[in-house]
Amino acid sequence: MNNNHIIPDWPAPKNVRTCITTREGGVSAAPYASNNFGLHVGDNSARVEKNRTVLCETLDLKKSPQWLEQIHGIKVVDAKSDSLVRTADGCYSNEVGQACVVMTADCLPIFLCDKQGTQVGILHCGWRSLAKGICAKGLKKFAGLPEDIIAYLGPAISQKHFEVGVDVLEVFFKSARSPQHADAIASAFISAARPLHFYADIYALARAELQSLGINNIYGGGYCTYEQSDNFYSFRRDGVTGRMAHLIWLT
Repeated sequence: MNNNHIIPDWPAPKNVRTCITTREGGVSAAPYASNNFGLHVGDNSARVEKNRTVLCETLDLKKSPQWLEQIHGIKVVDAKSDSLVRTADGCYSNEVGQACVVMTADCLPIFLCDKQGTQVGILHCGWRSLAKGICAKGLKKFAGLPEDIIAYLGPAISQKHFEVGVDVLEVFFKSARSPQHADAIASAFISAARPLHFYADIYALARAELQSLGINNIYGGGYCTYEQSDNFYSFRRDGVTGRMAHLIWLT
């Protein structure tokens, strides 16, 4: 990791490139200081565009990345270089040089690629999208077998800072595909002090979901956006804040 980005540590093919931005190194002012990529959070748009331009130059991206308007849904689109912002919470590409992007500030970014290095995708997983099945939607974009897919779980909020109501637990249980999946979901929640509240492990929930879909090559999951305030934005910690960008593309 350098000051303004992290390279995921996972056994992806060499031609699969990835980048996780941190909050350092950009031109945005407080409370978005300083490397904010979200145009929807109240930051000065010219500063956000400057941050995006510098990122593309730093990563030597020749095509316009696919930026999304994220709505905590399950739509996954094909990434295109036409500079249009598409409404979705995930994108996919099998084109060399076409970056897929999601933005987060506590939600979980899931990077996906195949072992052959011919397909990539990325998903924006808040608990709603995760419970509604965005992983299944994203994986349908990939040709090939589930065992050929590799996943990396990027920075998200850790369990001890992610308190939820019983309604969240119930939504996940309704999505269980098998008794084994239900058991994995149950183990991702621990009781909170408040009645009918729990601390949810979004990393464990993502692993349970991916494994229920046949994906066993899963890496990452070691950060906490809430605690690591020098590196990451956190909506739950700060309310008004910026967004990190997570990119994956083929070379």
